Amino acid sequence: MDVVPSIQTVHATSDKNMAEDRVGPDRIKGAYAWHKFIEAGCLIQNGTDAPVELVNPYHYLYAAVTRMDREGEPKGGWYPEDCLTREEALRSYTVWAAYGAFEEKLKGSIVVGKLANFVKIDKDIINCPESELKGFKALLTVVGGETVYESK
Repeated sequence: MDVVPSIQTVHATSDKNMAEDRVGPDRIKGAYAWHKFIEAGCLIQNGTDAPVELVNPYHYLYAAVTRMDREGEPKGGWYPEDCLTREEALRSYTVWAAYGAFEEKLKGSIVVGKLANFVKIDKDIINCPESELKGFKALLTVVGGETVYESK
């Protein structure tokens, strides 16, 4: 169908206590079905939903990878078969999000000729423990090639 679903992964962790009651046990299997989208060939774009949810993008990353809320519930994740890998979660915020906005030639990856928008963080996002995915410290923020923040 050539569609790009737009998701906010933290919704699964904030909706988990009421969603199944609202949509039913059969339909819930297709709701918040991020990995099923990818398996079907979709590129998904992820974003925040402030002020409905907290704006911290690391909470969304943690929810994407674990399908647990910030307190680590439910253990093992809510419908964990639809967790994203760390790489898929990062792509959903970067190259896939740029593609969904028709801006893949302008942003989404660090390539000569594209906007240089990035954040350097204090941990290795691919190899750190899952519990640390919800809390990174920004060391450097660059927007349009200009440093706009540097930790001291």
